[in-house]
Amino acid sequence: MKRKEFLDISIRSSIAAALLPSKNIDLPKQQKTAMEKNNFQLKILATNWGFEGTLDEYCAKVKKEGYDGIEIWWPSGEVKAREELFSTLKKYELEVGFLCGDQNTDPVKHLEQFKKMTEAAARQKIQKPLYINCHSGRDHFPLEINKKFVEHTISLSKETGVKILHETHRSRIMFAAHIARQYLEKYPELKFTLDISHWCNVHESLLADQAETVGLVLERTEHIHARIGHQESPQVNDPRAPEWKEALNAHLAWWDKVIERKKTNGEVITILTEFGPPSYMPTVPYTQQPLANQWEINVHMMHLLRERYK
Repeated sequence: MKRKEFLDISIRSSIAAALLPSKNIDLPKQQKTAMEKNNFQLKILATNWGFEGTLDEYCAKVKKEGYDGIEIWWPSGEVKAREELFSTLKKYELEVGFLCGDQNTDPVKHLEQFKKMTEAAARQKIQKPLYINCHSGRDHFPLEINKKFVEHTISLSKETGVKILHETHRSRIMFAAHIARQYLEKYPELKFTLDISHWCNVHESLLADQAETVGLVLERTEHIHARIGHQESPQVNDPRAPEWKEALNAHLAWWDKVIERKKTNGEVITILTEFGPPSYMPTVPYTQQPLANQWEINVHMMHLLRERYK
């Protein structure tokens, strides 16, 4: 081979190699951030809480409104109920997050039932859930029992690859900010469903005096329940009303921080629009008529969040 031909081949080979992607390329920070953000996904789910129709009617309406999926209690009863749920999800091409929890007042029996429910929901092979949201334990259970709920879910999540989260919910383990912080500091792998409306009610504040603790929980939040609470209730009557602007903005500011982290990391964030029916929804005395339309409010919240976080 002549020297000129050799040089031509060498040059072409060098150019081709430079154009090929390399695992060792050190991309500029801005370019890396842009690539990560491209993987960000926002998935908004609908609640069946308060819906009075059939499962098929519910899923059809959810799909029509433009939701990505539903959050629903894991059907731990008859096999037929599970078969109906999964076939309906498939029919309407909806994703799912499962709720798991128990009402037993005996701590040991409660933990036993909780383990059975979460095991079944996490290990079923029909449709992998986006997450499992836990109504874990009770606020009055002994610490040694409540720790076992957290330890079980961390272990089960590792084994199955399913996100298993503990909701910041009144009457449950994470019923208050300072209590959740104790578990957070003890268990680095603990993850949360953020329903911070409960804490506004528990602490009778918009949590300005617990900003550090709230910030730590926001860093561990994987799923959001988008309901607006205030100092005296876990749910305002209508978040569109001007008198609730302060409470609405406080919740949006908390959610913004979670979304910012998820966008930066290029991760999925799931949000449930979870304004509830009466008596969560305030009502007129005597007639018990709700002060606003639950379904319309949740759809409003879905559109607000899609526009804000698109």
